[in-house]
Amino acid sequence: MAETGMFKQLDKVERKFVELEKMLSNPSLSPSEIHRYSKEHSDLGEVVETYREYKKILNEIEENKPLLSDKELGDLAREEMLPLEEKRERLNSKLHMLLLPKDPNDEKDVFLEIRAGAGGNEAALFASDLLRMYSRYAERKGWMVEILTLNETGIGGIKEVVISIEGKKVYSRLKYESGVHRVQRVPATEASGRIHTSTATVAVLAEPDDVEVNIDERDLKIDTFKASGPGGQHVNKTDSAIRITHNPTGIVVQCQEERSQHKNRAKAMRMLKAKLYEQEELKRQAEISTERRNLVGSGDRSEKIRTYNFPQGRITDHRIKLTLHRIEDVLDGDLEGLINELTTHFQTENLRDIPLEAFPSNKLIQL
Repeated sequence: MAETGMFKQLDKVERKFVELEKMLSNPSLSPSEIHRYSKEHSDLGEVVETYREYKKILNEIEENKPLLSDKELGDLAREEMLPLEEKRERLNSKLHMLLLPKDPNDEKDVFLEIRAGAGGNEAALFASDLLRMYSRYAERKGWMVEILTLNETGIGGIKEVVISIEGKKVYSRLKYESGVHRVQRVPATEASGRIHTSTATVAVLAEPDDVEVNIDERDLKIDTFKASGPGGQHVNKTDSAIRITHNPTGIVVQCQEERSQHKNRAKAMRMLKAKLYEQEELKRQAEISTERRNLVGSGDRSEKIRTYNFPQGRITDHRIKLTLHRIEDVLDGDLEGLINELTTHFQTENLRDIPLEAFPSNKLIQL
């Protein structure tokens, strides 16, 4: 039975966890050994805690079973059995999720790009709304947000913006936001009250480590220019803005938010590395599974993923067919519930594609 195989692996995980605890109590360990063993112990902690709770529930269920046929205690035993069975199912599902192979990008910081799409000024205003939504969500999570490039319309709208977000597991929370976001509302300038439909595109790029992307300086074309749009006089009067073109791929990035040309160049290079890294990730995912690459882990930017309908006060995520009637809260940064639903959905999709007998190859349980 595949389930039995999974539990054998969980028993090994628990034994390894106990061994690490004993090893960490050894006063003769070197600092590097303490660091390595502590990380291993921490990585296994949630799995072991969940498994132990699961075994405890199984014991309680077994203890209750003989009472089900008892004339006096049968009804009480059945009442107690229902929540135990429900908890057993939840913990079983959680264990399956915890044993899924980790996305290597989950711990990374991100570059988040928002571009106005179809809809003219209304699309630019919607792009501004999305920038505020993600910035407010980052604030709730304690993440740091920095604007790298910003192209405004002058009426409060945004044609394009790129921000960096740094914090704990940023990519793991935002990776499913890539795609086309659609808004349906009555513009302030619409006298007849007609509902307009506009779009904006969101792209979430994991920021790679330096060792993951190697760029040959000879492949780069670097241009300087005066920054445009709102900003201090010094920003607009000097050639501090940087545009970098990667000739082999045609990828273009630019940064103009800093007064220093050197700082703008450093930030533009970070963006370029992220784009090149994403390109390689897409190739890798295509090799693994062309059927799943659009949604699982990459986020196809050409796909309409979500609709924000103001007249009805609702947000609908089309990938998971989820509708929420609290549009103001979500646009104010209350994204946690929606992101949790997306994460659970795509983790479940991943789980269906991985047979349980494959779990022993998981890095987490290579003991």
